[in-house]
Amino acid sequence: MNGVFYTWYDSPVGRLLLAGTADGLHFVSFSSGKRAVSVSRDWREHAAPFNNAIQQLKEYFAGKRKAFDLALILQGTRFQCAVWRELQTIPYGETISYKELAERIDKPKAVRAVGAANGANPIPIIIPCHRVVGNDGSLTGFGGGLPVKKRLLELESRQLVLL
Repeated sequence: MNGVFYTWYDSPVGRLLLAGTADGLHFVSFSSGKRAVSVSRDWREHAAPFNNAIQQLKEYFAGKRKAFDLALILQGTRFQCAVWRELQTIPYGETISYKELAERIDKPKAVRAVGAANGANPIPIIIPCHRVVGNDGSLTGFGGGLPVKKRLLELESRQLVLL
């Protein structure tokens, strides 16, 4: 990716790396964890391209935004992209199971693969992978950690404002 810019945003759930090009946002990454994205040497730090994304994230954490309106660049397999697009249809404040997500993309036997694709989501929070839970409603894996997943779900259920 040539012409990649990045910036850091100190969110209420931890420091986030935002990276992208003039075409759109490629990554939102937690600063730690097994899926944390590292800044590449050829990326340039420049906050201006992310002003809109940061504003929308601030509104989300303040409980004032339920959907994001940003250009997103999804780079993954066809299957992963199908999962990530479907994640974006889960309404604010609602959760679905991995099984239901697999059924929604017409791959009912691919529950594990759906879980892996969900875990590989390059743009968490904005693409709401935190809204996917176990069949029994239990909180399962999240790149930002289960406490962050819980906080995001509480925010969306109007129990908490994170600012």
